[in-house]
Amino acid sequence: MEMRHPTRGSWAALSASAALILAACPLRADLAPSSPFLPANAAAMGASTAPAGPIELRGLMSTPDGVAFCIYDTAKKRDVWVGLNETGHDFVVKSADAASDSVSVQYQGRSMKLTLRTAKVASAGAAVVPPVPQNSPAVALNPSPADEQKRLDAVAQEVRRRKQEREKAVLDIQNGVSPQPPIPNH
Repeated sequence: MEMRHPTRGSWAALSASAALILAACPLRADLAPSSPFLPANAAAMGASTAPAGPIELRGLMSTPDGVAFCIYDTAKKRDVWVGLNETGHDFVVKSADAASDSVSVQYQGRSMKLTLRTAKVASAGAAVVPPVPQNSPAVALNPSPADEQKRLDAVAQEVRRRKQEREKAVLDIQNGVSPQPPIPNH
């Protein structure tokens, strides 16, 4: 007896519909010329953020053995936590000044003073909250059983509507009809 998977045909139809939709909708490279997640003056700020030197002080941490220092190597793009006078790296932290969050480091035969690097955080502006549609139902904090049943009925109706749209789209594709984009039902 041969067992068949009930959705195997549905997946094939779905793959075919996705291929048709992608073929009908050309990709546009000009949609986002700049990142919407960066502040408007990010380009100007980015030009002046070159590293100060070959190594940077990125963090300080108190441990049972004393203070540990996070030193970042800008060339290797790696950081390492080291203690005072710890050897085995391209540098040795010789002294630390807690008041100014700085350390003196011996690096490749020369002495350098590193100050704790501060993160540059810029505000992206106020968040934009979309308006609530006028026909959307109000949310009750303590709904009555009748209100909850109405909400569940509305959800079930929407699920049925979307399922019918998907089935119609699959049939249209199988019959050679070009798929139409879904129309939101608000």
